[in-house]
Amino acid sequence: MYSNKLVCDILEYIDTFLYTKIKVEDLEHNFFYNRYYIMKLFKKEIGITIFEYINKYKIYNSIKELNTTNSLLIKTALNNGFYSLEYFSEIFKKEIGISPKQYKKIILNRQINNDKLSIITTNIININKLIDFTNRYKQNRKRDITPVKKLSIFN
Repeated sequence: MYSNKLVCDILEYIDTFLYTKIKVEDLEHNFFYNRYYIMKLFKKEIGITIFEYINKYKIYNSIKELNTTNSLLIKTALNNGFYSLEYFSEIFKKEIGISPKQYKKIILNRQINNDKLSIITTNIININKLIDFTNRYKQNRKRDITPVKKLSIFN
């Protein structure tokens, strides 16, 4: 079974413009479909809304940055398309289960109780699974094959 071409195009658009503010109107104008159709189709195919996906993808990238650098949280937020530290912290806590500040302390000190670690690990694994799923989804797109016309003089 092939992936839906429109959803693949939307996923690629999100990949390209992840660090900017993506609005449904942008998708509507770029893909020439009604916003409600786009949102309904995306949720049907991916299992979450477009904006849930965008936020999870930004948090996925933020976690990679927090794990590999020692930058300020505001810099991590801005680098990953969040326009305020408050919103970044709110989404991070919603998706991971702890604030980015707590997460950074855990990464630096490696001290946490097993219950909290289990929750954090599960949430990170779920985000990784989502990103892997969407990458496979995009790869499963039916390729556009344009028919080749033969010239009659070569028969």
